[in-house]
Amino acid sequence: MITKADKNVVRKKRHMRVRKNLFGTEERPRLNVFRSNKHIYAQLIDDVNGVTLASASTVDNDFKGEATGNVEASKSVGELIAKRALDKGHKNVVFDRGGYLYHGRVQALADAAREAGLEF
Repeated sequence: MITKADKNVVRKKRHMRVRKNLFGTEERPRLNVFRSNKHIYAQLIDDVNGVTLASASTVDNDFKGEATGNVEASKSVGELIAKRALDKGHKNVVFDRGGYLYHGRVQALADAAREAGLEF
């Protein structure tokens, strides 16, 4: 039987495989996604300087939504991270799906960020 811990180990291995080829710079930061069972988080990361430029999640005070672990919440977080990125002058980003499949909540966040003005 496959446990949650085993799934997370496999996801982390997949994420490291993807991260070998992804790198965020100050001009084009990395949009990282982390998904838990209850929440979803997104960060803009400058890997050169090792700093987080902007972040958004379902635990933010600015998040407006009842449910936090569904596709609608992911769309809201995508719009929020895009707004914060554009406010700081970052239009082009590199999308890092965090080892998750590009499906469901991760895809909804990415599509909402694109519609709100981010390019990747």
